[in-house]
Amino acid sequence: MDRTKVLWFSVHICVLLVAGLDPAFGGIRSFSGKVDESFSIPGKTGYKVEEFIENVLTGGLTTIFLPVVYTVVFVIGLPANAMALWVFCFRMKTKHPALIYMACLALADLLFAVWLPLKIAYHINGNNWIYGENLCKVLVGFFFGNMYCSILFITCLSVQRYWVVVNPMSQTKKNNSIALGVSAAVWLVIALSTIPLYLFDQTVYVTNLNITTCHDVLPDAILANNMFGYFVSLAIGVFFFPCVLTIFVYKAIINTLTASLTEDNISEKRKRAIHLIIVVLVMYVICFTPSNVILVVHYALIRSGSTSDVYALYITVLCLSSLSSCIDPFIYYFVSEEFRDHVKNTFLCRSVRTVESMQASYKSFKYSRKSSSTKTSSQQTSQTTC
Repeated sequence: MDRTKVLWFSVHICVLLVAGLDPAFGGIRSFSGKVDESFSIPGKTGYKVEEFIENVLTGGLTTIFLPVVYTVVFVIGLPANAMALWVFCFRMKTKHPALIYMACLALADLLFAVWLPLKIAYHINGNNWIYGENLCKVLVGFFFGNMYCSILFITCLSVQRYWVVVNPMSQTKKNNSIALGVSAAVWLVIALSTIPLYLFDQTVYVTNLNITTCHDVLPDAILANNMFGYFVSLAIGVFFFPCVLTIFVYKAIINTLTASLTEDNISEKRKRAIHLIIVVLVMYVICFTPSNVILVVHYALIRSGSTSDVYALYITVLCLSSLSSCIDPFIYYFVSEEFRDHVKNTFLCRSVRTVESMQASYKSFKYSRKSSSTKTSSQQTSQTTC
C-alpha cells in the first residue's frame, strides 16, 4: 500500500513537471486570446493575448530557433525525399510492399517540405501571417497530416518487415495488392482526420502585437475544448496504438532472427534490424511522443483553465516533430539494400542500363570463375583417380 502511494505521488509530480504547473505563477497562460472590445475595424475581430504569450511570440524562440530548425528540415528533407521518391518510382523496377510504403512516406514528407518556406517566412516575420486564411489552413493541415502519416506508414513498414522475416516465401503480387489497399486506407484516414482543421479560422489578429497569427492563438475557450477532444482522439488512435504495435513487431523480429541460428547471414540481418529499430525509436522519442503528449497536456490545461506555462514547450516539440522528414531517409537506407545501391549509383551518375550491364558482367564473371574452379577441381580429381 505504501509503495502504491509513493508510485502515485511520483507519477503526479512528473505530470505536474511536464505540464509546467506552478501555483507561484498567477493566471491562465495558454495561447487562447480574448476579444479586444476597443478594436473597432468593421468586419474584423481583434484579440488580446497575455504578456507571457507576447514574450513568446516576439522572443528568439519563435523568431530565431524555430525558423532555423525548419530551414534545416527544408534544406535536408526536400532533396532527400525527392531523391528517395525518384528512386522508388523510376530506379527500382521490382515492386514490393516495403517499396510501396516507403514511397508513400517519402511523398508525405515531400508534400510537407514544399510548404515549409511559408512557415519559415512566418516566423522570421515576427509570427505575422500575410498569406491569407486558406493558405494557413493548408499549412496546418499538412503539418499535422505529415506527422500522423509518418506514424502510420512506419507502422505499416514495421509490420511488413516482420511478415518478411516470418514468411520470406510469401506471394509478392498478392502482398503488393494488400499494400496498395492499406496505403490508400492510410491516405483516406489522414485526409478525414485533418478535415476539422479546415472547418474553423486558423488566423487571429492580435491587437496588442499588431500581427496576424496562424494557428498560434485560439480565439476562445469553446474552440479550445473542441481541439482537446480532437487531439486526444488523434493521440490515442493514430499515435498510441500504432506505437504499441510497432514496439511489439520489432521485439518479435529480434526474437525471430535470434532464434534462426542456422542461417549464415543471421548476424547481418540482425544488425540491420537493430539499426532500423534504433532509427525508429529515435523518431518516436524526438518527434512523435513529445509532440502528442504535450498537445494533449496543452489543450487539457486550456480547457480546465489551470495555470500553465507549456506554450513554449508546445510549439518547440511541434517544431521538433518536423525532423521526422529528415530521419525517414535513414529508414529507407536500413530497410532496402536495393535502395542503398540505387542511391549510390545515382550519386555516381550511373543510368539504370549501365547498372544492369555492370550487374550482368559481374554475374557472368562470377559464374565463369565458379565454372573454372569447378573444372579445375574436376581435373584434379580425375588425375588423382587415375
